[in-house]
Amino acid sequence: MKQVSIGITTLLFLFTTLVFPQAEVDSEVIAGMSLERLERYEDYIDNEIRAGKIPGAVSLISRNGETIYNAALGKSNSAGGSEMTTDHIFYIQSMTKPIITTAFMMLFEEGHFLLTDPLSKYIPAARDLQVLRNPEDGKDGETVPLTREIILADLLSHTAGFSHGLGQNKYEKEVFAVFSRPHKSIQERVDAFLSMPLLGQPGAQWAYSIAPDILSVLIEKFSGQSTNDFLQERIFGPLGMIDTGYNLNREQQRRVVQVQGEDPGGGLTTKPKMEGNTVWSGVNALYSTAHDYMQFCQMLLNGGKWNGQRLLSRKTIDLMARNHSGDHFGSPGEGFGYGFAVVNDLAATNNLGSNGVYYWAGAFNTHFFIDPKEKLISIFLTQTGAFDFYYHNKMRQLVYQAMVD
Repeated sequence: MKQVSIGITTLLFLFTTLVFPQAEVDSEVIAGMSLERLERYEDYIDNEIRAGKIPGAVSLISRNGETIYNAALGKSNSAGGSEMTTDHIFYIQSMTKPIITTAFMMLFEEGHFLLTDPLSKYIPAARDLQVLRNPEDGKDGETVPLTREIILADLLSHTAGFSHGLGQNKYEKEVFAVFSRPHKSIQERVDAFLSMPLLGQPGAQWAYSIAPDILSVLIEKFSGQSTNDFLQERIFGPLGMIDTGYNLNREQQRRVVQVQGEDPGGGLTTKPKMEGNTVWSGVNALYSTAHDYMQFCQMLLNGGKWNGQRLLSRKTIDLMARNHSGDHFGSPGEGFGYGFAVVNDLAATNNLGSNGVYYWAGAFNTHFFIDPKEKLISIFLTQTGAFDFYYHNKMRQLVYQAMVD
């Protein structure tokens, strides 16, 4: 009997292998993704933690609206903090920009403006802006007039001619000094930027910039609310983003991940300000969790609707996720839309993915991408001052290789 039983089992195994070969290869598959193959991604993150490059990380992957992977690895800081948990809060820096852009486009849908409107129609000081001949001369160098006015679409695509102050020439350092200076409100900070000349002519280049701060001022002008109140009432509340905002309560502050210094294993940096903020920045400054940001991404992927709430039209998101920067963006196969980068030519990127993927990141290495074709969202959050899109590229590589359908 025992030998017969073994024979039957062997026959069943051979039949299953021949008829259902995928079942033998992938022991557990969710929404077309192999959990076994995703272990490669987890191993990579774990190795980065062991090497002291990041203190820890939270990763969240969703496909077809179903959570595939939700893991917290490492510590909340590199000096022996608490174990990382999936509800830890991160300073998401420039991942604020897609949220601000969404808020602005909600007001566009309400008919407050056209994207082709000149900025000066709403902020008269923009009409008198000048353009530097040589950024090395600084803000007091020789200037030339605008060849055309800035339009609102230029702000969304970072083609208006403003700067972010991240370069090394004299002008960029002066912009960064203005950005870093304490201000009482977003209006005060924008007024300071508008007192300086532009880096380039509108539409003539892509330059990562302070333009989303101007969007924040316009959000307040069109809505009659502070940007903070608008985001809470119109985006965070409806989407259930309970741990996202410019200011955190005491319980939330205990869940904030410490930012690690730029050197691997280096000292901890000071935590960003977590309460008492009054500058509703469009450039950065929001805190969030992987779960909260997934709610936001899922809304975009779903054509503007999530959790029973409609924030945007599908056609508006389609416009946002197209290249509006021409050939100026500079990353092979990619352009920049309204609020995030977009993949136009996958082959030119030399990475896994799809045409139509859109993504962005934050300065302390918070990263996300959305793939409308594959109904896929991936989020990777850590906190280290050594920013690099390398983490985004590794996420793409190791998430897509796990697709088996």
